[in-house]
Amino acid sequence: MKINKQIKVSGRVQGVFFRKSTQQKALELGIKGWVKNEPDGSVLVEMEGNLSAMMEMEEWLRNGPLLAKVEFLEISDGEVFNHADFLILR
Repeated sequence: MKINKQIKVSGRVQGVFFRKSTQQKALELGIKGWVKNEPDGSVLVEMEGNLSAMMEMEEWLRNGPLLAKVEFLEISDGEVFNHADFLILR
């Protein structure tokens, strides 16, 4: 069963290859959706996939790539949109 989550990642998460690294991890796990920078300095991720992949992705987001310093995740469940890919939105 596919689930959808939106996760707002706060901390030092812009300018540290967070979006590209998130896309690579999502594709590795078979997760679909998107990632984008927000004006407040956070990164917003919408992702869809099976429960085990989503749990692994959520755990990865708690740390992010090497140069990131994740301080907080704000997680909400969403409606499944059946995204076709995992995109970096500008």
